[in-house]
Amino acid sequence: MKIIRMSEIKGELNKKGFLTKTLVRNSNVAVRNIILNPGEVIKPHSVEVDVFFYVVKGEGTIIIGKDESSVIEGDIVICPPNTAMSVKANQNQEFSFLNVKTPSL
Repeated sequence: MKIIRMSEIKGELNKKGFLTKTLVRNSNVAVRNIILNPGEVIKPHSVEVDVFFYVVKGEGTIIIGKDESSVIEGDIVICPPNTAMSVKANQNQEFSFLNVKTPSL
């Protein structure tokens, strides 16, 4: 058994400039904790694999295709392959979520 404590993982800025902690990465899955500062936005993009988001802390907005929804801690949002997705942190607080891609990219 392996236990991963997100609080003990050092975050690094990813290629898009967002604080990211890689928690698991193998050929089957990639799990990253992405932490957005208040008001930060991940611009629309798509990937060729299944993605889901799990909100760890804070509140924000996730857009999948043409559907937009406010999300809070504990929410899960599913994004099918090749579908545009975007994430926005609310203005007043940090927004932390898990980004899970399967299979891994």
